[in-house]
Amino acid sequence: MDVLQQSECIQFRMIAFGNAASEILLLGDQQCLRLPSVELQRTQRPAEAICCSLQSEWNCDAACLFGINIPSRNDVSSSVRYQVMECCGRRNSGGTPAPWLRVASLTAGCFAEVSDYEAVRQSLTAYKDYRDGLAPGPFAKPGWFDDLRQWVRDSIMPLGIELRDSFCQFNASPTFSLVRFETSGPAVWFKAVGEPNAREFPITVVLTGLFPKYTPAIIATRPECNGWLTLEAGGAALDQIQRANDWEDAATALARLQIESIGKRDRLLSCGARDLRFSTLADLIHPFFESANELMEQQVKVPPAILNCQELLLLEQQVRAALACLESLGLLETLGHLDMNPGNVIVSEGSCAFLDWGEAYVGPPFFTFQYLLEHLRRAAGRDSALEARVVAQYASEWRSIASASRIEEAFSLVSLLAIFAYAAGSNVWSSGMVLQNPQAAGYVRGLTRRMQRAALELVDRRSPCLSS
Repeated sequence: MDVLQQSECIQFRMIAFGNAASEILLLGDQQCLRLPSVELQRTQRPAEAICCSLQSEWNCDAACLFGINIPSRNDVSSSVRYQVMECCGRRNSGGTPAPWLRVASLTAGCFAEVSDYEAVRQSLTAYKDYRDGLAPGPFAKPGWFDDLRQWVRDSIMPLGIELRDSFCQFNASPTFSLVRFETSGPAVWFKAVGEPNAREFPITVVLTGLFPKYTPAIIATRPECNGWLTLEAGGAALDQIQRANDWEDAATALARLQIESIGKRDRLLSCGARDLRFSTLADLIHPFFESANELMEQQVKVPPAILNCQELLLLEQQVRAALACLESLGLLETLGHLDMNPGNVIVSEGSCAFLDWGEAYVGPPFFTFQYLLEHLRRAAGRDSALEARVVAQYASEWRSIASASRIEEAFSLVSLLAIFAYAAGSNVWSSGMVLQNPQAAGYVRGLTRRMQRAALELVDRRSPCLSS
């Protein structure tokens, strides 16, 4: 494997406990034991790949509990990643039998690498803390998965379907969970969220009640862990299909959902949707650019370009003018989605469902469509004909409440304003930590430079808002 490939991979070692952590899955002989491991691409979901590896290689069904990192003895700047797991079902049912050893019999001398022994030792301490309630996190507590599975079984029984043994864990942390369960009918999904995304739970519950045509049906909720169980939305994610008309259908459904949300502003804001109304965005402009100026002054490497005070002041004025122009068009504020990507759009014949509403907002509607359009451009390249059809589908729905000229003017402005709303609405820029976080600082600087390019394009098109 070459250097580039290595840099794109992450190795996880698995600490899989059985029988209330009295046993552990280990490879090798008694004098040279090692933990099972899996190498992942950075684009893979660790929980999914780790669980699948144990299932396929060692016939062991296990759920992730928590992760730990042990500093590398050879490189103090790096660490080895470990995932602590708990056997919760099939174990050595045919195929290669997994070697389960008694934890009490292990010593440091048994392991090929002392870091593996240290990881097992630390994981046992954390395991007991989570078990005894000394550490927070419902999805790190031993036995959580068996408890969840029983709750799912009871919840789907009134629907006339039964739970099967097969499942797939897609996300794992002490406070977050995402699991797909197979049933005798449609699959069901359990999702739970913790801080800073806890708002997704009440938002999802409210949106499902208000807009059932555009959201997966909720079967049951677990408020104590901000969790909910849904029927799997029929169809496929927009990023997994190639049919051009699916993008058009998604654009149509998005417009209809937003139009239906008109008049529900207060209900959406009260359940936790971000406030990105015109007045709020206007109040964010100056503080955002003050922060951007401070972050630009921090930048050490060039390129990329550092925007100076004068350039940022001009950009601030352009954003303010564009926002005022957009507001003057009289388009009503609606439900929006700051994370509108193809993976969050499930398309099927005659329907479309939108997922992952943690970044829901109330504000100008066309920002959300602009985010979807950016993903279309990445997926379809320079297919201007397809883009034109998708834009036409979205715009046609809005013509029932706005003139074609107002819609066209709005489209010209949101290329700039959608970037600002995304950057300012996330609140990353306003956190004091951003000044000490090089990655977050670089991200905000990058978005600011994108705004400048979009503003220059608006001027080149002689927008009356920015050219006066």
